[in-house]
Amino acid sequence: MNISSIILRRHNHIKNTKLVGRLFYTAVEEKIEIPKRIPRGPTDILRALESTLQRDPTAAHYKYHDDPYLMPKSNTSKRTYAMAEESGRKAAHWVRSENPELFNHKECDPAIDLFFPKQVYDENSEVTEKDLKDVIGKNQVSDAIVINKILTTKGIEVSPETKQSLLELLCYNNSEDTLDEEYIEERWFKQSSRLRERQRKTWKDGNIAEEIFISIDNPTADAYSAIIQGMAKYFQVDRANQLYEEALQKGFVLNADAYNSLIRVANFFKEGYDLRWAYINNILLSMNQAEVKPNLRTLNALLWALSTMGNSKNIKDLTLKTLRQFKDLGIEPCLGSWYYVLITFCKERGPKSNILGNILTQIEGKEFSIQDLADTNFFVTAMDVAKNHLNNIVLGKRVHNLLLKGNNYNLIGDSYKESVYYRHYFGLVLMNTSIDEFMEQFYYKMVPNIYVPEPAVMEDVLKQVEALGATEYLPKLWSDIVIFDQNLREKLINIVLNIMVDNPAKESSELAERFFNIAWDIYTTISEQNLEKINRLSFTGDMLGSIMTVILRYGDFEKACTIMNDLSKSHTTILGVPKFDALSLFVDHCIKNKSPTRAIVCIQYAADSGFPEAVSLGAKLNQHLTLDEIHLNKLSNIIDLKLQ
Repeated sequence: MNISSIILRRHNHIKNTKLVGRLFYTAVEEKIEIPKRIPRGPTDILRALESTLQRDPTAAHYKYHDDPYLMPKSNTSKRTYAMAEESGRKAAHWVRSENPELFNHKECDPAIDLFFPKQVYDENSEVTEKDLKDVIGKNQVSDAIVINKILTTKGIEVSPETKQSLLELLCYNNSEDTLDEEYIEERWFKQSSRLRERQRKTWKDGNIAEEIFISIDNPTADAYSAIIQGMAKYFQVDRANQLYEEALQKGFVLNADAYNSLIRVANFFKEGYDLRWAYINNILLSMNQAEVKPNLRTLNALLWALSTMGNSKNIKDLTLKTLRQFKDLGIEPCLGSWYYVLITFCKERGPKSNILGNILTQIEGKEFSIQDLADTNFFVTAMDVAKNHLNNIVLGKRVHNLLLKGNNYNLIGDSYKESVYYRHYFGLVLMNTSIDEFMEQFYYKMVPNIYVPEPAVMEDVLKQVEALGATEYLPKLWSDIVIFDQNLREKLINIVLNIMVDNPAKESSELAERFFNIAWDIYTTISEQNLEKINRLSFTGDMLGSIMTVILRYGDFEKACTIMNDLSKSHTTILGVPKFDALSLFVDHCIKNKSPTRAIVCIQYAADSGFPEAVSLGAKLNQHLTLDEIHLNKLSNIIDLKLQ
């Protein structure tokens, strides 16, 4: 081998190597593997960014962040604010519907249907089965009814699948249009009123859903399932059960939700525990024979039915047995399931149960998503149990920590449930912690951003302040009472005045000045009410006496004289009289300010009010001031006192 061949071989070797520092690595051909594409939704990136932020438990709802200085401070104003914003949205929809020709330009690609005017259908519209499918998919009930009528009139046949979809839409909505999903606030507050509605039959007998069902020559099991679910949902229970029996006689296998809907309404047409449970067992037997697998809704239907059957130990045992059997089937309870367990074990007049602690042990630290409408009842019920059933703050805090876990706050429910939840939570914390801990860790952080205390809750807070003499919190509480439009509540006013009268602040202190301002604010607020107001708050003698006491303590004699004049002039119309200590204090200040005329007015009022101590007030005035003959005669006439 010659030198040239050696050099060439070495050159080729260097060319195929990679120099890193002082080391040589032989180059290895690497195979690049492209990972499989992961399907992404349109909001996945936003959700990923959101997951990097922690939720601020003290932050108000995002809909109130447009102007933090004008954020509503009461439940009423929150509702008004939200509904006003909704009305703007409705106005925009009205403009679009009245002037559809102005909104036909399509600048977005792909086109977004919600941006364009809604299609209007009438008897002259040219429609096809595809149009019917479209409106069914968009949950447009009235449009679906109109299009179906047009197709029927024109003799256009509709496929059995589409007719079944139409039947399901009508049964689910009771042949009525539901509130548009865009009207978020109205739906939100409407749920609050729906909570307190009594369950009653609302199914429209003879509606178009029944007409379509009857028009089907040979109704299928799916058709029977749809009509049974609709009737059961709107409590036409007798007809639903009749159709169920008819379907069984025909040998149809209904879907699981049809069976579930009948289990839910068992208590409406069966009296007594034995009859209800026998009926439910027959339904479960039918499901088993038809090889229909139960699901989570079956579990919840059973738990709901059991919760309506009383408070016996047998019912509780059946509830636990049901949970175990479904767990063996691989069906895990959702929050709605645990809600039914709570209302079964923790009835208002029943024995105490610690089932809440066992439930929390199984679910705390987990994140939940909505699986049943009853899921939104869990947190408010759990906090109610922690407060009113057990009075256990440890359980209450565990419930609250679970609520703040991940996105669980989405399951708090509507505005009414949220308000009730915090009412229970505040009451529980207030009863079981010091007033300092309550104010610093709960009140200051949550009021009014998260929760506006109702008058009853504010009354409990004031009573706790009164019992513990924590007067330093009174100015803040009164300020909130004014902001929350509760400053004309007689109970709250009386408690505030009693706190200030029974717990005098040091003279010339900042707290003394605030007490004075609170007392005068109460007086002017009541005095300046609209005379035409229906529920107008009137002064009482005790109320005016307390205000006058606070005013005198902190040195404004003229304002106290204004109050004394009100007492004297309206003696026959003001209910009750002030305490004698308030009148005695006023006379002392009259002596101090050398004002015998005003003192005599007070003594006259005390005598007319039946205070026997009026004599001592007259003697005190005569002793400390040199009275002229006119004053002596007035005083003598009042108390029949012989003055020398």
